[in-house]
Amino acid sequence: QLQLVESGGGLVQPGGSLRLSCAASGYTLDYYSMGWFRQAPGKEREGVACVSASGDKANYAGIVKDRFTISRDNAKNTVYLQMNSLKPEDTAIYYCAQTYSICSDSYFPPRRDFTFPGQGTQVTVSS
Repeated sequence: QLQLVESGGGLVQPGGSLRLSCAASGYTLDYYSMGWFRQAPGKEREGVACVSASGDKANYAGIVKDRFTISRDNAKNTVYLQMNSLKPEDTAIYYCAQTYSICSDSYFPPRRDFTFPGQGTQVTVSS
């Protein structure tokens, strides 16, 4: 069975940190660029970060740059999102996504290029 499962969300105070994980089973993520997207209530789903298939290139939305770090471990078939200095406006459901388009330092593929196999994980930043 092909699955992509996000985990690691939760409730955290402003200024805190969380590490999200996205693990695939039944297939390999090796050939995909991977991304993290988020969707807050009443808002469009937006791209947060993406990483190249090899893991050597990454791209970030301006609103999370210098606070979030995306990484991947292809041996574990897993992608991560380290989130630091969290703010209430980071509250959303976070989704892992995959694409055959190429993520690079200078290019974040459009949302339409990604597929979203998982259910997402809720992140709530509140005191």
